[in-house]
Amino acid sequence: MKIPLFIPLFAVLAGAITKLPAAPAPAPPDASPEVPPNMTIYFFGLISRGPKAGTGTAEEREKIQAAHMSNIDRLAASGKLMVAGPFMDESDLRGIFIYKCATIAEANELAASDPAVKAGRLVVEIHPWMTMKGSIRDPEFPVPPIKITP
Repeated sequence: MKIPLFIPLFAVLAGAITKLPAAPAPAPPDASPEVPPNMTIYFFGLISRGPKAGTGTAEEREKIQAAHMSNIDRLAASGKLMVAGPFMDESDLRGIFIYKCATIAEANELAASDPAVKAGRLVVEIHPWMTMKGSIRDPEFPVPPIKITP
């Protein structure tokens, strides 16, 4: 009786698979990834309409908008908010924040501190974002690097 060719092949593959190194454990959600020396991480906040966008009286909306702008000024003055601005169309995407902070948890706390977010008018989705040092006007990186990371 002939042994089908795939049986020995299967045995060899099965042996090789059992010898593979174990996959590394996933990084904790707040862990910082490896960053090349000429790069830095910021936290990009994508702002969209919240469930209560457009609700309330005109006076209430104006008050929340003024508090939202005051919060932006406060975070910018603290050095935690590098960029903020609205999109110029009328989509559900309203604008961006770029935070400079240590962790995504801190970025989420900064976003949650916004009065328009607290009021449900806006929602901010945070993503770690890597870019070259100096590509954002940041006093910590006054001169752009010479080398580009491949």
